[in-house]
Amino acid sequence: MKRTVLTVQKNEPIAKNVWKMTLSGDLSGIERPGQFVNLRLDGFYLRRPISVCDKEGDALTLIYKTVGDGTRAMTDYGEGKEIDCLVGLGNGYDEKDAGDRPLLVGGGVGVPPLFWLARRLIAEGKKVAAILGFNTRDEVFYEDEFRALGCNVAVTTVDGSYGTKGFVTDALSGFDFTYLYACGPEPMLRALYRVAKVGGQFSFERRMGCGFGACMGCTCKTIAGNKRICREGPVLKREEILWED
Repeated sequence: MKRTVLTVQKNEPIAKNVWKMTLSGDLSGIERPGQFVNLRLDGFYLRRPISVCDKEGDALTLIYKTVGDGTRAMTDYGEGKEIDCLVGLGNGYDEKDAGDRPLLVGGGVGVPPLFWLARRLIAEGKKVAAILGFNTRDEVFYEDEFRALGCNVAVTTVDGSYGTKGFVTDALSGFDFTYLYACGPEPMLRALYRVAKVGGQFSFERRMGCGFGACMGCTCKTIAGNKRICREGPVLKREEILWED
């Protein structure tokens, strides 16, 4: 974990209630896709954890959804705004088990942390496919960006207004894959766990108090005991997860 100050370069809406923020500064603490940053927002006691979407040089891309007062306040942060950040948080994705044809599955704001992962896997010569799941057409984002990387992309919407109608699992049959990387709401991860026949890594979304393992408020059951999503996670191996009823 490292504390630093990042400066907003751009902050703009890209879909319904979804914003893209680009920041610059010392990003040396951020090493792997799947990690997150914890932002101190003016007027709020608890920091806001946001997954890293991409990192190139000293430029950091975050994508966030306006779901509460804190994220709504972030939409007012314009160019030049300085934000106190804790960076290098969490356990990211491990690329060594990907095989030749990894599949990346993201649901809603679970899509962003898979983008940097996709870029790195493609740079390693992998044939990467991605399923991006949303509720409706006006929530879809980053489809074109994944395609521009060279990914084979499928989009699902629950209401059928765009792409394949249904959930991300409804598009699985269209892909032959060697490994699974996923990020999204827990019901989506549970469904993927039940139907996938290969190994994988799942990134969990949980409410976090401190963001670095002190408060123990974001634990998940595993075969090795409870693990903290903010510290030992948010990425856990599919094979170690014990689902609670």
